[in-house]
Amino acid sequence: MTLPIVQTLEPITLIGGGHLGPDDCNLALKHAPTLVAADGGAHAALAEGHIPQAVIGDFDSISASVRNRIPPERLFPIPEQDSTDFDKALRHLSTPLVLGVGFMGRRVDHQLAVFNALIRRAERAVVLISEREVIFHAPPKLRLDIAPGAVVSIFPLAKTRARSQGLEWPIDAVPFAPDGAIGTSNRTPTGRIELEVDAPGLLIFLPREALIPVMQGLQASESGRWPAREE
Repeated sequence: MTLPIVQTLEPITLIGGGHLGPDDCNLALKHAPTLVAADGGAHAALAEGHIPQAVIGDFDSISASVRNRIPPERLFPIPEQDSTDFDKALRHLSTPLVLGVGFMGRRVDHQLAVFNALIRRAERAVVLISEREVIFHAPPKLRLDIAPGAVVSIFPLAKTRARSQGLEWPIDAVPFAPDGAIGTSNRTPTGRIELEVDAPGLLIFLPREALIPVMQGLQASESGRWPAREE
């Protein structure tokens, strides 16, 4: 059993060392006031004027000067190299929701590794904030009320099927697979969406403006979560 490093009943902002937009950190902290850094995200946190409550990772991306600016009791090195720093952080956070900033926009391989962790940690509610979108792993059931006409993209990282209400092009008969059918650039005419997914593996991409309804939808009791995978 993995013991939590940070435990809170409020959402947590997790900051990484990727691209960080000018308002990303403040937007996340407005809704998730506890700040945790994944390894090199400590640089970004300090640059934004914040000292994270915890820094979690293998510490291969943190300079000595940055480490010296953070109280030692907030540093939590995890030296194993079998997982990413994003994954290490998710494993050690106990929170109803994680808002991730600084995980998009620089290296494609890092972005793919983050998407992989979203599926591996399917039991966790995580929303990634990028320059134009919010990205999350679809739970078994989800209801959202977003802006009418918003673009809804669905990308599978595993084979699964889903059913929908409120999408312009229904997905009920689509055999989603990473090497098969995908669902980019769908739309919601009314803004009200209902999804039911058979198995983990679907990433949902929505406009950044949908952050609050996505947070609400993922935290709603009826949305449920996928069970944790055995490792």
